[in-house]
Amino acid sequence: MKNLIRVLAGATAACMIATPVLAEKLTIATVNNGDMVRMQKLTDDFTAKNPGIEVEWVTLEENILRQRVTTDVATKGGQYDVMTIGTYEVPIWGKKGWLVSLNDLPESYDVDDILPAIRGGLTVDDNLFAAPFYTESSMVMYRKDLMEKAGLTMPQAPTWDFIGKAARAMTDKQNETYGICLRGKAGWGENVAFLTATANSFGARWFNMDWKPQFTGEAWKKTLNFYIDLMNDAGPPGASSNGFNENLALFQSGKCGMWIDATVAASFVTNPKDSQVADKVGFALAPDAGLGKRGNWLWAWSLAIPAGTQKAESAKKFVAWATSKEYLDLVASKEGWANVPPGTRASLYANEEYAKVPFAQMTLDSINSADPKNPAVDPVPYVGVQFVAIPEFQGIATTVGQQFSAALAGTVTADQPLMNAQRITERAMKKARYIK
Repeated sequence: MKNLIRVLAGATAACMIATPVLAEKLTIATVNNGDMVRMQKLTDDFTAKNPGIEVEWVTLEENILRQRVTTDVATKGGQYDVMTIGTYEVPIWGKKGWLVSLNDLPESYDVDDILPAIRGGLTVDDNLFAAPFYTESSMVMYRKDLMEKAGLTMPQAPTWDFIGKAARAMTDKQNETYGICLRGKAGWGENVAFLTATANSFGARWFNMDWKPQFTGEAWKKTLNFYIDLMNDAGPPGASSNGFNENLALFQSGKCGMWIDATVAASFVTNPKDSQVADKVGFALAPDAGLGKRGNWLWAWSLAIPAGTQKAESAKKFVAWATSKEYLDLVASKEGWANVPPGTRASLYANEEYAKVPFAQMTLDSINSADPKNPAVDPVPYVGVQFVAIPEFQGIATTVGQQFSAALAGTVTADQPLMNAQRITERAMKKARYIK
């Protein structure tokens, strides 16, 4: 009997040894831009350091990503373990209890190295609810050769009048060279982001201090008419369908004289592997209209952990890896300092090697010039430069963006979308009881 017990015990032990330990799989939802695609390629570094964790990526176009992660986090569906979300969502979702606090990240992570303005925007009630993967403002990227050919010199801090003049002078439609590429694709994070930041510089605002929409004011009319006229004269065909990725492809292929968009794009347009004009690109601050505000935004794509996940501890390990100083060093070692995710850590801008990158200082200057607490020329009751940090904004601005895109496509006159935007926004704000 004793021998039989020993045999059974030995067999049981052998089975235990032979049975592999199943890895925990993290599902990560992210946007389909260059920095996130690069992170996916470097994931082997994370899994090598964390052998008990596997990673599955869900990579989506920006508008679709926002829709899906919003649904999942609100219902605590648990479909994703790590989400790529922005500066708009973090304070709203953090207050609702939809995100896991990151206050217990290891000391080696050095949370104090995150730039204060960025860390503050991701913190609610002293809880850090997301870790910034990269931070961006917006700036002018332009073709130095085409600017010179037009007989013009780009100022470091241009006006919108100069941008309009230069764009028209650089346009050669017969040879498919367009003076300027700007976002036209409908979406609160696409054309609305660009036009809201632009409107700030023209003296417009979404709401007055009583939360009444302001789209029928002269400043919004001037903004939208300037934009449509400029794109009709100097923009590419089909601009109403172009977002960040479409304009990036146009600029990289040499079809845009200027592109005003996210500072993070600088590494893509100056990378000779991808850009035909890599050695011809210059940079300048986003334009102004002489009213004291520039048309640039402030945004951080960050990694957050939804409260619905069952894998919070493994998710924290991934977030800490992807947003660490060591990750920046990893990217630099593989692809050079110019391709490091920008705008998140003070130590990056203190790095002598990174300081040599041609767009590093302009990126930092652009980030520092944005003021989310005072985004417009006149006072506003909200926080946010290219968005309004209230839960209702996403839905309102998605519909407003469709109106603006239709105006650019020429299906309606410029005045009609502004009247529609006023009506749409008033109705939504009354329903939410901001106004009577």
